[in-house]
Amino acid sequence: MLKYLIIIILSGFIFETINAQNITKRPAIGLTLSGGGAKGLAHIGILKAIDSAGIKVSYVTGTSMGSIIGALYASGYSGKEIEKIARNIDWDLLLTNSSTLRSLIMEEKDEYNKYAVELPWQDKGFRLPNGVIESQELWLKFGELFFPVYNIKDFSKLPRAFQCIATDISTGEMYVLDKGELPYAIRASMAIPSVFTAVEYQNKKLVDGGIVRNFPITNAKEMGAGYVIGSDVSSGLLKKEKINNIFNIIAQIAFFREDADAKKEKKMCDFYIHQALGTLNMGSFSSSAEIIDSGIAKGNEIYPYLKHFADSLNAIYGTDTITLNTVPKIDSVKITDYTINGLHQTGNDFFLHRIQFTNNKKYTATDLTKMIRNAFGTRYYNKVVYTLQPVTDSSARIIFDVDENPLVFAKFGIGYNSFQGVSVISNITLRNFLTDYSRSMISLNIGENMRLKAQHLQFIGKTKSFAVAAGLQAENININTYKDFAKMGAYKRGGFLADISSRFSVKKSTSIGTGFKFESFNYKPQIVTGLSIQGNNSLYSVYFNYKLNTLTNNIYPRKGLKLDLEAGRSINQNAKLKFYDNGQFIPNFADSTKISFEDFSYFNFKMDYYIPVVRKYVLRANVQAGVNFNQKDNSVNNYFIGGLTPTFRNQITFAGLAEGTVMSSSVASINIALRRQIYPSLYVTGSANGLIYDFIQKNKTTTKNSFLTGYALTLGYNLALGPLEISAMYSDQYKTLLSYINLGIPF
Repeated sequence: MLKYLIIIILSGFIFETINAQNITKRPAIGLTLSGGGAKGLAHIGILKAIDSAGIKVSYVTGTSMGSIIGALYASGYSGKEIEKIARNIDWDLLLTNSSTLRSLIMEEKDEYNKYAVELPWQDKGFRLPNGVIESQELWLKFGELFFPVYNIKDFSKLPRAFQCIATDISTGEMYVLDKGELPYAIRASMAIPSVFTAVEYQNKKLVDGGIVRNFPITNAKEMGAGYVIGSDVSSGLLKKEKINNIFNIIAQIAFFREDADAKKEKKMCDFYIHQALGTLNMGSFSSSAEIIDSGIAKGNEIYPYLKHFADSLNAIYGTDTITLNTVPKIDSVKITDYTINGLHQTGNDFFLHRIQFTNNKKYTATDLTKMIRNAFGTRYYNKVVYTLQPVTDSSARIIFDVDENPLVFAKFGIGYNSFQGVSVISNITLRNFLTDYSRSMISLNIGENMRLKAQHLQFIGKTKSFAVAAGLQAENININTYKDFAKMGAYKRGGFLADISSRFSVKKSTSIGTGFKFESFNYKPQIVTGLSIQGNNSLYSVYFNYKLNTLTNNIYPRKGLKLDLEAGRSINQNAKLKFYDNGQFIPNFADSTKISFEDFSYFNFKMDYYIPVVRKYVLRANVQAGVNFNQKDNSVNNYFIGGLTPTFRNQITFAGLAEGTVMSSSVASINIALRRQIYPSLYVTGSANGLIYDFIQKNKTTTKNSFLTGYALTLGYNLALGPLEISAMYSDQYKTLLSYINLGIPF
């Protein structure tokens, strides 16, 4: 109650001063919003209280997150509208260097964010990542939000006059941004060193303004504000008991200057509102809803005093007649000219075709965002930012500032799987290496199961929607064999695949293609029990495939559909296999048992569908099917049933069984799973699946059952190395509880 009493006394003092000085001109109201990272979302509640109290703000200043919220308010958005924006933003995506998977072309989706470390080749060597965030999606979101004020280059001409603070990294001095491009200004103001990249703008290299002035009350006063309402979410310097490591010491030293400045600024604030926000910190964007709610509660708490403030002003000066403009109604703009800056490795034609840009055409903010994502989705570009320069009242010139990715990357990851054991995964990706508009890559899995992939992908045609790919794969993996769910033996299977295919991308989410491949497999028993085989089998296949991928991301997607369909014909099988019974060679076994190696047709289908059901819950439906028609007891081409992670050819994952527990030439399964996000990176998933097999033809190598049911409970944590998942699973037919562990994204 003491702080409220102070506010009332202060308000009374202000108005007594007004009367004593016989001031007749209504003072302009300023608003200052401090920096504070995620905690700055609490400013929204104060804006809603100001709006409800009827206070008309004329001047807005802010730093860092305060500059973002402040710029939205200055552009004419209400507190209620800003709340809606903030609650609907995907902060996890916005504040990373990742983009939504939907922005990528089909050829790039499977490789995106697959590796823990990606090292670019720059200046004649591989360089460590700079560890800072550029965030293409953040730039795009700013472009959308401030599209209605694209033609206002003097921030004093916004519906509410605006300034934000940045730091000139070359001098360490404060730099006030009050003109130019609003997205650039606020992006510079929030560029926390070592977290976000610096912004090169107005011939300066700018970083977070919180280094020098985190609470710019003085700037609001200098703009003309008679009274300033200040919302402060900063925590100040750390207490001595919390300075317990080198990082805290460095941070404490870095904020000495800002803390001294903040104390001076607070003294100049006429209506000071502090929000401590407990244990929440600058990086607590996963708790954005909680922070916004806390700010709204604070706004409701101080509303009576803001209302008293507004009523007192009206009592002295009469009803406020100032009309503040709302967000301008600009839905689209006609672009009549363009400039592209920064292209060195790709040409203007490639860039323009990829973004599907047409001059002398009207574009909305959403259109421009889609265009930029089209370019970013090729992986040739690290960042594409656009600005609009008015040509007439209804037309503009668009300027694309492009930052290209290096053409060579080395990538590394570490994986572990209950089936394949520990592995180190490495990849080298080269673009435009052999030919222009191509991608060449080699991936190697080093571990208990050695695997190698190589591919050259060549884009062809004016729009580069058509591609031809040539690839090689080789592997040497261990596979167990089972009979009636009992382990019978183990094989070392060597495999080789050569493939050439063509594909056409109907759009970023869809592709169709045809191909021709040669496959060869070598079998060598490691543990010999019962019937076993040894030798080599090879075959050729011609196929058609259809791929659809609308997933939001590869790891724990919240929404979307992924579908892979392949139908083909396998021909010219060449089997050089020997059959053994408990290690004893069996002459003419294939002839006596009528095992056939004739030509056969096949059909493979996999589908994953993710649906967000309620907050933090996602439902997943997985359907798999594999059928070899007219195979006639040829077990070497069977489908291997079991395991939770797809890792090898012809595998049908199934919760409750280990890899290869059941083999069949015809399989169909469905899995339903419900996933809940417990904490930002912690998930729990429960799943149940059913499977039928041998519905085309009975195989001698399969069990007596033809229907399987199973269940799994999985605890997953999204690490920097990839997701770590620990599962317990059970099958009604096997009747044994199994554990399963997977780390990282499968090779």
